[in-house]
Amino acid sequence: MKKSEKTKTIILTGIIAIFLLIIGLTTRDFDYAKKTYQVYLNGNKLGLIESKEELYNLINEEQKSIKETYNVENVYPPNGFVIKEYNTYAENITTVKNIYETIKDKEDFTVKGYTIKIKYNDSSNEGDEEKDDITLYVLDENVFKDALKNVVTAFINEEDYNAYVNNEQEPINEVGEIIEDMYFEETVTIKPSYISVEEKIYTDVTELTQYLLFGAENANKIYYTVKKGDTIASVSEENKLNSQEFLIANPKYKNEDSILAIGDKVDVTLINPVLTLVESIYSIADEEQEFEKEEEYDSTKPYTFSEVTQTGISGIERISRRTKIVNGETGQGVETLNTVTIRETQKEITVKGGTKPSGSYVDTGKKWGWPTNRPYKITSGFEYRWGSFHNAIDISGTGEGSPIYAARDGVVTVTETNCANHGSYRNTCGGTFGNHVIINHGDNYYTMYAHLLQNVAVNPGETVKRGQIIGYMGSSGSSTGVHLHFGISEGVPNQGGSWKNPLIYYR
Repeated sequence: MKKSEKTKTIILTGIIAIFLLIIGLTTRDFDYAKKTYQVYLNGNKLGLIESKEELYNLINEEQKSIKETYNVENVYPPNGFVIKEYNTYAENITTVKNIYETIKDKEDFTVKGYTIKIKYNDSSNEGDEEKDDITLYVLDENVFKDALKNVVTAFINEEDYNAYVNNEQEPINEVGEIIEDMYFEETVTIKPSYISVEEKIYTDVTELTQYLLFGAENANKIYYTVKKGDTIASVSEENKLNSQEFLIANPKYKNEDSILAIGDKVDVTLINPVLTLVESIYSIADEEQEFEKEEEYDSTKPYTFSEVTQTGISGIERISRRTKIVNGETGQGVETLNTVTIRETQKEITVKGGTKPSGSYVDTGKKWGWPTNRPYKITSGFEYRWGSFHNAIDISGTGEGSPIYAARDGVVTVTETNCANHGSYRNTCGGTFGNHVIINHGDNYYTMYAHLLQNVAVNPGETVKRGQIIGYMGSSGSSTGVHLHFGISEGVPNQGGSWKNPLIYYR
């Protein structure tokens, strides 16, 4: 064999040997590589195991108490648990038992359920109190849905609610009302998730309903035992509630006139709803308009002479309104859409003997004049509201910019005009009253007119007459809609004076 051929043979033999070695190594790799699983917890490696199913089964077997507590079939690894498949030659395989013990010591196990997020709208108004967003957990999404329905029907008659959601409301025939819209102000989302067993997980509809209506701070209920002579109104006032709040907490009573049985225990816990249910109500109603009284004088008659020469007749106005109701309470600001006269008002005219006294005027015959245009609606009374006393009445009139009148002759003592025309709930401008006017009427009586527009029409020290325009209706300060906050005080307001129910002066 020639030398060159011998060299070629040696080289070829070497190549074949290397090739066979590579094949051998590769074959060995496939023969000996193991399928394993790398376990991570919160990004940290815990070790390699041979069977992920074995780990899941061990967790499920060992955590029987969790399964019994929540009545579930499966318990799952903690949140932050990740497992990835690997082919490896590594010999440092960890037992499933060791991995389980490590996990148990570091984090809490989970169960399948749903996470509910309640996001409150961001407040952009100075002085507003912002709420923290809320996260709730349920095992069954129907628990949350049923609790939501219970919340809604605490504020809305269930028959009306069902008619609305099923689009079966009776159309308005001349007079009546319908629900135009219904929604929660908050953004509510619900999605499947694995929930740590250390979280509060709601499994009972009633318990979740109570939380949504009363909040965490009112979880401990307060009860009152009914005594002889008690009424819903008296029990409510005694416990710093209004009647509507009492009825929400005690749904078995249908209205304020329901009879309380002596010895019954009633719930007087202050409701503090987690969610804000808003209804928009469209209504048409016939409302009586009080007639005015006018006096005429006949100097040919004696001073003791008095004769009604024209009988007064109350008018009837058919009024269309849109009313915003928030968590069962009539919202501040009722929009009057249309007014049609059904029957004209006729003055009562009385002829008296003698001459007309100096300073007499035409009015409804009452000592106090009404501060807004008609038609109006009283949207909040002189009563407890959400745990504090509302020491005035809220009146909706004929919309933003409608005139506000002095209730009696007097001298303006206070005006506030530095608040934005539109406020929001708990806005503190003007001491929450927004733009406002206070008038001293003498005889130790004062009136307050609050939530006005900035263009107040009077100044401190100015003398005003009953019926004179002093400002214009707005929604400044702590307000959720256009209305007038009207208060009457015996004594200087907020300086020893005592607020009185304005309606007692109009009877």
